[in-house]
Amino acid sequence: MTNVPQMPATDSDADIREIPLSDEVVFHGALIDVSHMQVRLPNGKQALREVVRHKGAAAVVPVDENGMVTLVRQHRVVVGMITLEIPAGKLDYAGEDPLACAHRELEEETGLHAREMELLCPMVTTPGFCTERVHIYLATGLTPHQAHLDEDEFLRVTRLPLRQAVDRVMSGELCDGKTALGIMLAWAKLYGLAPGQA
Repeated sequence: MTNVPQMPATDSDADIREIPLSDEVVFHGALIDVSHMQVRLPNGKQALREVVRHKGAAAVVPVDENGMVTLVRQHRVVVGMITLEIPAGKLDYAGEDPLACAHRELEEETGLHAREMELLCPMVTTPGFCTERVHIYLATGLTPHQAHLDEDEFLRVTRLPLRQAVDRVMSGELCDGKTALGIMLAWAKLYGLAPGQA
């Protein structure tokens, strides 16, 4: 399991820290569980926190030797959008190695195998109410592999220059959080430049 760096707590955080008092699961779903957590606030009062519990996920920014990034176009019916995203998928079980998940999802969704996978960032998606962490990897040394989508998964593979993907993030066109962060971190890792310095 990949270690997730955390911001260290300090004594000065005592005035903002919430203390969990109880945590009751109120919904069991196929992808998530939901719990009601009672917390004690810094002022001594109590409050309810609704918590979405998610196993976590992995996402991949696959960049080939020509600087082309492979993305997937799909319909996200929950938000009513057709999106262009980096390949990604949920962990099969709590505690699964995110790196193994990243390799699996890259091959399943794009038909690519990566010789090298480098962790760019463990992203906390929505810390206000969800436990999901997405481990974002840069994949290089790409070779063809057979794609095999899940039976309920419909998407189209798209390739474009990484520089163009950066421009689309900066313009707000690529607004999926993991995709925007992954593309920008991949650009910085590969070229060592801020987007405006290219």
